Amino acid sequence: MNKMMSTDIKHHLTDEILMGYSAGTLPEAFNLMVATHVSLCDACRTQLAACDAVGGILLDEHDIPNTQMQPGSFAATIAMIEQGVPITKAPAVKKPSVLPSPLRDYIGSDLSEIKWRPIGMGVKQAILPTSKQASARLLMIPAGAAMPDHGHHGLEMTMVLQGAFQDDDGYFVRGDVDIADSDLEHTPMADIHEDCICLAVSDAPLRFKGILPRIMQSFIRI
Repeated sequence: MNKMMSTDIKHHLTDEILMGYSAGTLPEAFNLMVATHVSLCDACRTQLAACDAVGGILLDEHDIPNTQMQPGSFAATIAMIEQGVPITKAPAVKKPSVLPSPLRDYIGSDLSEIKWRPIGMGVKQAILPTSKQASARLLMIPAGAAMPDHGHHGLEMTMVLQGAFQDDDGYFVRGDVDIADSDLEHTPMADIHEDCICLAVSDAPLRFKGILPRIMQSFIRI
């Protein structure tokens, strides 16, 4: 099976997050997470469309001007349908990228151009520019390695882009999102078969148990 397929997604975004995205109330970093996830996940994309539809119904219809159809519009449309759609040559199939298109477009480059910075224990990160309301970063965790044991002062969402990792909440593969709040403490560990690359967003600093991670925290901005 192609490793870029997303048919095995089992960990999804919450309805609250999807509604916030639809309403435009989420921080920029969280918007990036939602856009990246729904580009791979049919279930959340469908749920987002439902949120958008509800938002449309709630709009005050009196604020939308009525538009009159021009005479002959219906007949012209039928004529265009009967003529058919011109056949165009299908574009060449490209190798899927590790970075889904919303994330790749946001960064402006592909994975090969990412400038990784080591943050300890073999883990590397690349901080992405976003608004100050929340942070976003790419993480590369070597196969079989683990992130330091930590909790959360706020909300953190971590989406797998390549490989897989496991923590107390389960096993996460490409497209899955691990949602952690202040009640969760975990030690994500990458699968032994492949380096794990993730997109992680958070609206508050992490809460590390170990002394060394706490000392390094201000330098690695996590």
